[in-house]
Amino acid sequence: MKKFINSIESLLDESERGFASAHADIVRFNAEPRFMARTAPRAPGKVALISGGGSGHEPLHTGFVGLGMLDAACPGQVFTSPTPDQMLAAAQATETGGGVLFIVKNYAGDVMNFEIAAEMLECPHDTVLVHDDVSIPEHQGMGRRGVAGTTVVEKIVGAAAEAGMDLDGCKILGERVVRATASMGVALTSCTVPALGKPTFEIADNEMEMGVGIHGEKGRERMALAGATEIVEHLTQAIDGELKPAAGQPALLHVNGFGATPLMELYLVYHLAREFWGKRGVNVVRSLVGNFTTSLDMAGCSVTLTLLDEEMIRLWDAPVHTAALRWGC
Repeated sequence: MKKFINSIESLLDESERGFASAHADIVRFNAEPRFMARTAPRAPGKVALISGGGSGHEPLHTGFVGLGMLDAACPGQVFTSPTPDQMLAAAQATETGGGVLFIVKNYAGDVMNFEIAAEMLECPHDTVLVHDDVSIPEHQGMGRRGVAGTTVVEKIVGAAAEAGMDLDGCKILGERVVRATASMGVALTSCTVPALGKPTFEIADNEMEMGVGIHGEKGRERMALAGATEIVEHLTQAIDGELKPAAGQPALLHVNGFGATPLMELYLVYHLAREFWGKRGVNVVRSLVGNFTTSLDMAGCSVTLTLLDEEMIRLWDAPVHTAALRWGC
């Protein structure tokens, strides 16, 4: 394993300190318990948006802390949920009288620890659970995983909170975005967790994992490697079958890289996905392409479609200033 690290134990702390130094105009780092908070002033009564999860998915979530998105993010160790004390401290540090909204990806550890933190929080609070991965059945086990659609939820709800929407309104909006969002990914290689020192799973050079999770979890099937058009057809058909968009429906198309896929290939995937929905009359009015919900060094990508209404378009376009997303400021 070749990695730029000093030790497994110090990797996350040194990385977070580097991130905070590089973006000191946007975030401040609280080392114990660990969380990243925005430096931009918050209006009294603004709903505080808190998210988090295991590290290794950067820029999710710390890269989305700032004006117009998250007020704080809690990073756990690589692919490991943050602890309740991190979440509680982040909420207490950023709440200004409007309550706290937790945005949580649907993984057992994240759900449990955010629930524990919420029970200890004395101010008004609520949760939006993101479960956009259509590669697994909706009612299997814990249900569907929260993956790249989390970025869309955090941006739209973040803009609403910045504009003064109250806690109930932010929760209702967040759940509406979740219902309108579907994602599916494919892996060409495994990722290597530093503490493990070897690939998370074995996959042959002529194979791909269709429907893979962002931690390298098993997908819906192991398939023979195919051309880009066939790969995108598998992803887009699954998403289209879930959302069933009508002709003329405005949509956001998000193609997300898992960390080791060049932008040249991601834009090819975007082109093919946009063609797929264009033939069905779906109106892709907003786009996002790049590495936003990664899986360390995995080669692969995911496609996300969000069906938009006028309010969601306006909130997507609203100013945002974070390390990973910034426009309108």
